[in-house]
Amino acid sequence: MNDIYVIATVLIFLSAIFGYINVRFLKLPNTIGLMILTIVFTLAVLLLSNFDPTLLNFEKSIISNIDFKTLLLDEMLSFLLFAGALHTNFDQLKIQRRPILLFSTLGVLTSTFLVGIGMYFGLQLISLDVSFINCLLFGALISPTDPIAVLGILKKAGVPKKLETKIVGESLFNDGVGVVIFLTIYKIAESGIANVSALDVAQLFGQEVIGGIGIGLVLGWVTYRLLKSIDDFDIEVIITLATVMGGTVLCHKFHLSAPLAMVTAGLIVGNDTVRAHSMSENTEKYVDKFWELLDILLNAVLFVLIGMEMLVLVIEGKFILAGLLAIPICLICRYASLFLPIKIFEKKLDFVKNTDIIMTWGGLRGGISIALALGLSASMERELFLVVTYIVVVFSIIAQGLTVDKLVYRLKE
Repeated sequence: MNDIYVIATVLIFLSAIFGYINVRFLKLPNTIGLMILTIVFTLAVLLLSNFDPTLLNFEKSIISNIDFKTLLLDEMLSFLLFAGALHTNFDQLKIQRRPILLFSTLGVLTSTFLVGIGMYFGLQLISLDVSFINCLLFGALISPTDPIAVLGILKKAGVPKKLETKIVGESLFNDGVGVVIFLTIYKIAESGIANVSALDVAQLFGQEVIGGIGIGLVLGWVTYRLLKSIDDFDIEVIITLATVMGGTVLCHKFHLSAPLAMVTAGLIVGNDTVRAHSMSENTEKYVDKFWELLDILLNAVLFVLIGMEMLVLVIEGKFILAGLLAIPICLICRYASLFLPIKIFEKKLDFVKNTDIIMTWGGLRGGISIALALGLSASMERELFLVVTYIVVVFSIIAQGLTVDKLVYRLKE
């Protein structure tokens, strides 16, 4: 039987079983529950392998056959971001557009450099000699907050609507910007800083970001015109699916940012005014339900995969220590990177009290960071930064994800 079919079957089967156990017994947000159960399952498989390695070898064969970086960044992410953008409150997003723009550009850049500097000196404290450019690469891959993790958890956390829009809006855009910053630093690390000019950096950044948003606007407008010209819910659902799949292929072909294109297209198609003019009530219901279901399914598979990624880690004492050191560094740098955008718009947009603290703790890291870490080469300290990234992501999703609602509740008092 086809390997891809077997792998997909196993992942969906595990997602269904763990999802059932979580809903029936643990009653945690799906993102957190699935990840905890997968990590427990993987640890149990590792223990069992002392007696019978069959299950461990099978799980390892699945992981080794999956290119997680390509699967998430080139394929799954487009669907997840379109679904997230489709259900985002466009009017609130429009009001908050300036701080969201600053959070997802200046915020990510600031965080990248602060984390890079913090990790460079932090790693020296534990006798790990890592070059500054490689620490910057880690700063770039860990700085974007993950919309997939954020959307799933914030909805249950009771975060005020205005603040939820900021966090969700930032996470929808900052991963696209974060990927572009990562690719730029990656190119410098690979070629050497002397071989990369400021013009090369500006060209790569401009092409990816402006090109991605531009093609997203075109895709959104074309989809709107097609939906407006017919009234047939099943074909209209297929049109939205074709937009995402076709748009992603186009972006990869012309080296544009697919994440930014899909967020832009999703915001246009999901906009209340566009919906009112292009979809009947029946179509709207089916389009929303289809993308909600796809979102839940891909989310489930993604967090099962993150749990299983434990098997590819090289566990060393110093690597674990570096990961534990990275947790406070990433949180402090996240807080510092939000300071300026919040101060600029605090009074003008009547920010919710303690926005900085909630955005710091509620800005979760997820699969995007792990996917980027998997893309590092051996010379970029791949094994070290993969362990460090994994520890930060697991802490972020489980510890921060489980306590963000309690933090919001406490700060309201």
